[in-house]
Amino acid sequence: MSASLPGVPRREEVQQALATGNLPQALAGSAALLDSDPQNVELIALRAATLLTSGNAQAAVDALLPAARAADAPYEVTSALAICQVAVGDRAGAIGNFRRALDQHPDEFALRLVYAECLDQVGEGATALQQLFRAVNDAQNRGRWLNDASTPTSLQARVKRAMDRIDKGREALFTGVLAPYVDKFGPVAMQRVTAALGLYLGTHAPVNPDPRQRPKFLWVTGAPATPFYPASRFSWYAELEAATAGIRAELLEVLDRPAGLTPFLDIPDKASEDAYLGGDPQGRAWDAFFFHRHGKAFPEHLALCPYTAAALDKVPLTRITDHAPEVLFSVLAPHTHIKPHHGVTNTRVVTHLPLIIPAGDCKLVVGGETHAWQEGRCITFDDTFEHEAWNRTDQRRVVLILDTWNPDLTEPEQIALRELVEKIGDFNTGAGIR
Repeated sequence: MSASLPGVPRREEVQQALATGNLPQALAGSAALLDSDPQNVELIALRAATLLTSGNAQAAVDALLPAARAADAPYEVTSALAICQVAVGDRAGAIGNFRRALDQHPDEFALRLVYAECLDQVGEGATALQQLFRAVNDAQNRGRWLNDASTPTSLQARVKRAMDRIDKGREALFTGVLAPYVDKFGPVAMQRVTAALGLYLGTHAPVNPDPRQRPKFLWVTGAPATPFYPASRFSWYAELEAATAGIRAELLEVLDRPAGLTPFLDIPDKASEDAYLGGDPQGRAWDAFFFHRHGKAFPEHLALCPYTAAALDKVPLTRITDHAPEVLFSVLAPHTHIKPHHGVTNTRVVTHLPLIIPAGDCKLVVGGETHAWQEGRCITFDDTFEHEAWNRTDQRRVVLILDTWNPDLTEPEQIALRELVEKIGDFNTGAGIR
């Protein structure tokens, strides 16, 4: 409980008066408090909240503006000023302060909702849609806004409007992305891509899906479902396999410099790691030496392995900005088990070129089918089937992993999917928006 000067109420008393609707007491108390400590930003924000609740939004703005002019104005001031500016109709000013406040506290999803509504009111609909999506997504990731019970009564109608706006807006946006390709290649050629978008948006149900498949992101259910693909589907296999010795030689140099390896999984603690990795808890590890990750190249790694880089240049890797390819030396430590999991999309397939395979129990299982790696022999699989891998030997296992388009997709489908995935990614991450 905070101390107070004689005749000056405690801050808690003013907050209680405001919360219970005793506005005369809250107004008098907030004024007395601020007079006793005029530079206290918490008291400035409390005074502004009291004025706003009493219906005097302009006075609230006037109370906040001096503190907000400081370059280091705190969140309590920038967020309160934005809300008060909306109340007086100064939406242009409010937008700037919403951005300041959300730069300071990006996870304030309720404030982001108000920001998005303000953007809509000034005609910035596309940006508003992305901000609504982020607000709802952030809230639901924290267990909020999942239903009426997890949403404050005062926000329920606004959250429902936001969700309806998101559903309709995303469908229109992404359907618009595909429209030029439907016009160019025809609706029949784009039928599977259009259906995949509908499945992603939840407006369509999967057609005859294989129950073993569960893509986390995008699912082309019209593509034939198969855990493993025969070598005959990939004309580049022979040349890549012929390069095995040179690639392995560069791998061994990498392994002599273990500082270049990084954990494949971005997991902060061992407890969370248990969901993904099994085996010896003291020595288990799944490490990587990335050449590409999420579509971004590692030039220094490619330069260290020029023979491998040249071999990769001859492989038709999936190219999607900020998404693919994913190319790496995958190092599985002795007595490590990568537990069953599913990949993100069947629009691409995953290939392993085995480089170091210890004798013994070292296997890959996809869709219930078990495969034993053979050094220098490529194997390609659809990782949207449940899959796992283990190395129950005393030696490390290393494969070169890369991804290419699903060979059952046509070139027009690949072109349209590349654009669609990039636009979905930009929307979901808020790329280029404020």
